[in-house]
Amino acid sequence: MITIKKIAKLANISVGTVDRILHSRGQVTQENIDKVNAIVKEYGYQRNIYASNLAFNKKFRIAVFLPQHEGLEYWAAPLLGVKKAAEEFERFGVKIEYFYYKYSSSAFKKQAEKVVEEDIDGLLFAPIFYEESVVFLKEFKKKNIPIVMIDSNIPEIEGIDYIGQDAYQSGYLAGKLISFGIKTETTVLIIKITREIESTSVYLQRIKGFYSFFKENKELTNFNFSEINFKASESNLLTEKMFEGINCVFVPNSRVFIVAEFLKNNNLKDIRVVGYDLLKQNLDYLNEGYIDFLINQKPEEQGYSGINHLYKKLVLKEEIEVTKYIPLEIIVKENATSIK
Repeated sequence: MITIKKIAKLANISVGTVDRILHSRGQVTQENIDKVNAIVKEYGYQRNIYASNLAFNKKFRIAVFLPQHEGLEYWAAPLLGVKKAAEEFERFGVKIEYFYYKYSSSAFKKQAEKVVEEDIDGLLFAPIFYEESVVFLKEFKKKNIPIVMIDSNIPEIEGIDYIGQDAYQSGYLAGKLISFGIKTETTVLIIKITREIESTSVYLQRIKGFYSFFKENKELTNFNFSEINFKASESNLLTEKMFEGINCVFVPNSRVFIVAEFLKNNNLKDIRVVGYDLLKQNLDYLNEGYIDFLINQKPEEQGYSGINHLYKKLVLKEEIEVTKYIPLEIIVKENATSIK
């Protein structure tokens, strides 16, 4: 990378003059401006933002606003990615402040008020409660600071970056996985296992994408669909009768292990099961053959990439893409052993 000193030597002018041209300070001749611009274009030049921030002892406070992770394996994963990034970027003046909310609307609202009041430079946020998140984001946007969402996107709120899977496409992919190689009359059971409420965009978009696959592939007339819905705490509501005549099961979230456990305990076999996320229980049932496909949305990578995204915006002053989709990854028994 060419330096200011090298540019000055090539242009036969002083280092101070080059500095004034590059940073638009002071009076300089058009001839010298043209010289410097030509050299910059030929050799390339990037300002050392890191050195500048150190010179002014600049600190960047990033708020991480996520669901609580105690007892929730999935939410421990993005937090792990965040902490890896925090350790890596700490030497660049990046400091992470953690804010967690419980799975209730009232708890979320209370914590959201605290986040809005914080004096911070950037925000990493995972929206679970859709309507409450919209209200929060509209209020927080008034701060005019970078925001990155992970796990679930709310695209109708403009000017907010997103890193995660394309939920619609992941649901579409689940439909394709269900359909592979099946030619006979088939009934698919969609099991919606929710916590308190499940109104996140990602959950709804997965279901929409799933149905869209079959609507767009009109030749797949041999598929019929039914749905059941219950809370995770009510898994005792599952009965063998629900699975009579069922050939395939789609669970649009990480709680697919609840279904797999029921199938195992009741010796129900030859049912294709598709779900999400590499929780330990999910991987165990995948290896035992009670889950056929898991779609991995790489939550740890989302956490790390979210902080990296804010680092580039805040510290490096880079203009980067607004939406970054994590590639869809299909995990089966045969490649599950490679998962760390």
